[in-house]
Amino acid sequence: MSRRAVMGVLVLVTWVAVAGWHVRREYFAPAMTRLAEATLTLDPGTHFYAIRMAGRTIGTSSSRLDTVPEGFRLDDLTQLDLVAMGAAGQAVVRTSATLSTTLRLLTFDFALQSAAGSFEATGSVEGDSLLTVRIQSDGAPPEEIRFRVAEAPLVSGVLPIRLAKGGDLRVGRTVRFPVFDPSTVSNRVVEVEVLERGTVMIADSSYLDPATGRWKMARERAVAGWRISERYGGVQVESWIDDDGRILGSTSPMGFALERTEFELARQARDDTREAAALAAGRGGTPGGAAGDLSGDLVFSTAIASNMALDAAAGYDRLRFRLSGVTLDGFDLDGGRQALEGDVLTVTPEDWARLTPGYSLPYPRMDLREALEPEPLVQSGDPRIRAAAEAMVRGGGRLPNDPRVVAERLTRGVHGLLRKEVVFALPSALSVLESRRGDCTEHTVLYVALARSLGLPARTAVGLVYLDGAFFYHAWPEVWLGAWVAVDPTFGDVPAGAAHLRFVTGTLAQQVEIARLIGTLGIEVLE
Repeated sequence: MSRRAVMGVLVLVTWVAVAGWHVRREYFAPAMTRLAEATLTLDPGTHFYAIRMAGRTIGTSSSRLDTVPEGFRLDDLTQLDLVAMGAAGQAVVRTSATLSTTLRLLTFDFALQSAAGSFEATGSVEGDSLLTVRIQSDGAPPEEIRFRVAEAPLVSGVLPIRLAKGGDLRVGRTVRFPVFDPSTVSNRVVEVEVLERGTVMIADSSYLDPATGRWKMARERAVAGWRISERYGGVQVESWIDDDGRILGSTSPMGFALERTEFELARQARDDTREAAALAAGRGGTPGGAAGDLSGDLVFSTAIASNMALDAAAGYDRLRFRLSGVTLDGFDLDGGRQALEGDVLTVTPEDWARLTPGYSLPYPRMDLREALEPEPLVQSGDPRIRAAAEAMVRGGGRLPNDPRVVAERLTRGVHGLLRKEVVFALPSALSVLESRRGDCTEHTVLYVALARSLGLPARTAVGLVYLDGAFFYHAWPEVWLGAWVAVDPTFGDVPAGAAHLRFVTGTLAQQVEIARLIGTLGIEVLE
């Protein structure tokens, strides 16, 4: 073999070795190392959004990404003007998160503030698996929760960025991420699918028109983006994101739409909506719009018209409904007072007089432990909750131990205690006990806490209730009386009537699953 031939082999071997090292470095290096390198290209900056519903701008939002010594800081601020059952309210939501160079959650601060009260959650992740969360709500002492997670979670605001910088922006690609939701103090797995590549037009700049004194869009530009869907518990949110994973626009099942724009344009559109609402209210309309216009009302716009009038709905001993428009898998429709056959749901309220709980309070066994213990926002172990519960159920100086008696007295007691009012807040049992006002959510969270404090197993049910010609989304408690029995302290019903259709039971995080019904579920009353 000639020297030139030997040299040629050495060059070839060296090239293969270097190429192989490069391939190994690029494709077999730890994924987190590649992700940390990819995030170096992230451009810090702030984006502004208009939040729309039913053609109106009902709020504004901003998202700011900065670099910090640990990696990144993400600050989101959302301001919403909401209308529910004709009542107007404002809510401000702030989320700040410190992230590692791989976008892993390190610390967070979350706050929801409204005229009805405030809720705050702060926390940190120790290592990759221990999450500590501190909760503070109006009228309640601070709570601290510590729990293990299978892997370090993300916050929802950073999920599209993680998708982009993780190299997963490929049409047809589906990835699952662990996400921590501070508003429900829970972890969930979100499935993200990349649907298509396309172009989105956004406002690029704005100017103040001296002739009208109004802001106008100066220029619009096309941004190459990706359409993705985020799914959790059947709920799907679709978004357009740019190549860095920053949101260009989103739509949600509740009818909300998020649109990236200039700050001045978003604020002006929100102010226009406020002014129109004030004028409508002056003419006898609702805060959401002109007289008779309920499209901007969260409650009325999501109601489902009934094909049959159910006057005195509480008096029916059985009702049958045909459900359509959605996949019913995953809902808690079958069991107890409800029977599901195909798409037909039969609801048969319990005969209260014939119920046989089979135990005396407090409930003596461990099989219903989750329905007896405190949980975030349900402070059943607080002495104030226990004292209020005893005061409601005590009769003749004695504390009853009959679960039926206690369940009924609590239903009447909570119904009479709270002023019926729509509240734009995340309620805790203690804050409701102090304010003594609220809608179905406040009635339910207080009832569940009171019941558990007396050793009566209780849980939250969420679904639909018939009222004035339509079915409305509603929450009520269920108590264990030998079976799960529905009561309704909002209306003072013991037991709840046949026109209560349960879809979900469980914690606040699980109740979010009801959102996938909105705008798609159809109900036909069969009898």
